[in-house]
Amino acid sequence: MAQQNSFDIVSKVDRAEITNAINQTAKEVGQRFDFKGSHANVALEEKALVLSAEDETRLRNMNDILQQKLVRRGVPLKALTYGKVEPAAGGTIRQRVEIQQGIPQEKAKEIVKFIKDSKAKVQAAIQSDTVRITGRDRDTLQDVISKLKAKDFGIDMQFTNYRTN
Repeated sequence: MAQQNSFDIVSKVDRAEITNAINQTAKEVGQRFDFKGSHANVALEEKALVLSAEDETRLRNMNDILQQKLVRRGVPLKALTYGKVEPAAGGTIRQRVEIQQGIPQEKAKEIVKFIKDSKAKVQAAIQSDTVRITGRDRDTLQDVISKLKAKDFGIDMQFTNYRTN
C-alpha cells in the first residue's frame, strides 16, 4: 500500500492569551491619565470581544492598547474582525470584535481551489472548520505549505497534525 502523508490547516486562537491581553488592557486603561474617570471597558463574550467607551478617541486608544497586548501575547490580529461602532446605553459607544475560530466555509473553498490550481499532486478535503491535505511525497506537502504561507487569504492559518502513515 502507498504511503500517505497529511497535515491540517486550522485557524485557532488561544482564549487564555486573549483573556490575559484583556486583563493587561484593563489594567493599563485604569492607570492611564487620558482614561481617568472614564468607563472604558473590554469584555470577552463567547466568540467576540466588546469594546465600549465614551467617545471614538478613547475607543480607538483602547483598541490600540488591546492590539499591542494581543501581539505581545502571540495572538494574530488577522484573527479579529471588527464590526462597526454603534451607540450604546448611557451615552457610550461600543464596537464588537469577532474572534475567528475555525476556517469559514468560503475561505476553505478558496484554499482548496488555490491548491488545485497549483497543480500539486495532493488532495485537499474540507472537514468542518479545517482543511486536510494528503499526498504521497513529504516534499510536495512542504511546498504546498510554503505556497499557502506566501498567499494572503485574509485569515490566520496554522499548519498542524503533520502525519506520516
